[in-house]
Amino acid sequence: MAKVDLEKRRLSRLRGYAIEQSLQRFDSDYPNFQPAEIVASLCAYEEEGNIGDVLAKMPATINGAPYTTLVVVDGGEDKTAQIARSFPGVRVIEFPVNLGHGVALQVTYRYCMNNGVKYVVTLDSDGQNDPAEIPIVLAPLLSDTSDFAVASRVLGEDKTSDVVRKTGVRFFSFIMNRMTGARLTDTSTGYRALRVSMLADVIDRLTQEQYQTAELLITCLKRGWRASEVPTVWHPRASGETKKGKNWLFGFRYARVVFGTWWRER
Repeated sequence: MAKVDLEKRRLSRLRGYAIEQSLQRFDSDYPNFQPAEIVASLCAYEEEGNIGDVLAKMPATINGAPYTTLVVVDGGEDKTAQIARSFPGVRVIEFPVNLGHGVALQVTYRYCMNNGVKYVVTLDSDGQNDPAEIPIVLAPLLSDTSDFAVASRVLGEDKTSDVVRKTGVRFFSFIMNRMTGARLTDTSTGYRALRVSMLADVIDRLTQEQYQTAELLITCLKRGWRASEVPTVWHPRASGETKKGKNWLFGFRYARVVFGTWWRER
């Protein structure tokens, strides 16, 4: 037991050190920077073939309001960070090593909490989400009808061809709805709008280094926050391969997070 605890402590401290180094560089790169009240965040791991096209499609404003584009580069050996930094106005937090998508999201959430941000929209950096739809995803929060708005490919259009993944989306939505009493059609999408005050309530309960979508949604629903959906279009990955692994492995790991989070929050 002592060895396990020491190993966890060591890894936690190494992770904390890596995050601290990345934030110190961020402050050095962008001294005295203050983000807008709305942040659009993309977490990226070795997406040099896609990140540039996604950033080029980011809207000039969100319903006429300014916003900040934040890219969290989760380590990697390619030019993702370099490409992101080449776009004027884009702010980049770059981890020195790969820490996991869930960690990148948690760093995003804490940055927004600590800097007066009211809303954060998260979207994929692989081209599957259309940045032009950001105002649609954010609309339920701006109208104060929701705290957590999910972009649903089921209500909208799914242009991908993986039948297994499509079936998995519906299966896990059914399971999570039964667990939480929600009526959502797409509970595994990373394209969503989040109220930062909601994140402040749940952030210390989040533990997943990967597959955090289910953990965040179940935790927020169980704590009484309002969730809704908007229809969006889901595009095939522009280039490269998914980092989520083979379907069976992704399904197993995702199911473990779903049931583990439900058990913890029940």
